[in-house]
Amino acid sequence: MLLPSCRWRTWFLGIYLCWTFAVVESQLPDPNFKEPITNVTAPVGREAILACTVQDLASFKVAWLRVDTQTILTIASHVITKNHRIGVSHSEHRTWFLHIKEVKETDRGWYMCQINTDPMKSQIGYLDVVVPPDIIDYQTSTDMVVREGTNVTLRCAATGSPAPTINWRREDGRQISLSKTEQVQSVEGSTFNITKVNRQHMGPYLCIASNGVPPTVSKRITLVVQFPPMIWIQNQLIGAREGQQITLECISEAYPKSINYWTRDKDEIVPQGGKYEPVIIDSAYKVVMKLTIKSVSASDFGSYKCVSRNSLGDTDGSIKLYRIPASSGYHATDVEISKHKGKQRKNAGNNYLEGNQDMLKERNSSQRSRKEDEDNEEDYYSSGEARCRLPSPGAVAACGLMLLLLLLPPRHQPQLRPT
Repeated sequence: MLLPSCRWRTWFLGIYLCWTFAVVESQLPDPNFKEPITNVTAPVGREAILACTVQDLASFKVAWLRVDTQTILTIASHVITKNHRIGVSHSEHRTWFLHIKEVKETDRGWYMCQINTDPMKSQIGYLDVVVPPDIIDYQTSTDMVVREGTNVTLRCAATGSPAPTINWRREDGRQISLSKTEQVQSVEGSTFNITKVNRQHMGPYLCIASNGVPPTVSKRITLVVQFPPMIWIQNQLIGAREGQQITLECISEAYPKSINYWTRDKDEIVPQGGKYEPVIIDSAYKVVMKLTIKSVSASDFGSYKCVSRNSLGDTDGSIKLYRIPASSGYHATDVEISKHKGKQRKNAGNNYLEGNQDMLKERNSSQRSRKEDEDNEEDYYSSGEARCRLPSPGAVAACGLMLLLLLLPPRHQPQLRPT
């Protein structure tokens, strides 16, 4: 037990120390913020860190709060909230860090750094949470099948923060045809409108959503355009000599894919094998049909048809194979040259035959045969003023005699004097 004098001495020392500490604290500067809180942007799922830098903190405390809910998150080095994703750290009691792990969109907002002075001092910083784009399947178009000539609208919807932009591109990199005169590499917008769609629009398209937050996402949408068959024939009249190998060719366009075959005069299907060799080269909606006759005989001359059929219709194109006499001295290549040297052949050039258009076909076989005979007579060679028709042997002989007379020197004719 202390003596009364000792008790008084201890009490006096306590009073003295309290007074000394009060004087020292009163002489220290007040704590303050050294710099404002920098706003932070973090992708969803990552960690966000906000920093609060103070000076002259001394024995005061720093706390972090959520502004919109007025929730105390941390005080000094202690985490107050029950949110396991929240953490706190500091650097020499000067910079205090608020850690938010596995950031969610709900974490977006204002956060306050507070010093427990009297009056209280505080400053706030903003946490922005960005979200990569994501395409909404139920609001986005799926693969489409349409008829040629109709109007088409493709739709694509996406979420993300910030709101993503949407671009349409062809998967194969080709340009998109908006009209006969306008072609573009891409189309921007959530909807993509095609007026009077045609077969050249067919193919896969990519709906691409981006907002600057990786990764960019896309969805593949295939556009299928259906149309009845159409046949294109380069040469409807072809000449050949007996024993020669000749190839007939048609180009067919159709979708759904067509059934393609060759027929003869009486609509008999040309058999495969032997002297006949049909070949089909398929590419998307276009088909090249070739019929090679290895050794032409007299029975092979006549009309051939390339036929194309699908569920939307059918069409055919005619090619006439005529005989070039062996005594004519001309080759098949000479006949082709006549297209350029002589008068233009009526049936020369490109001929388009579309399905279910009877106006493009001959009314009956007799008219077609008569027309083809007239067209055959139109082919001729020209040399100066002398013109030789093909393939008549008599015409060739007459032409040769006329050329011979032109080449002979003029004979001297005696002059007749009047008596």
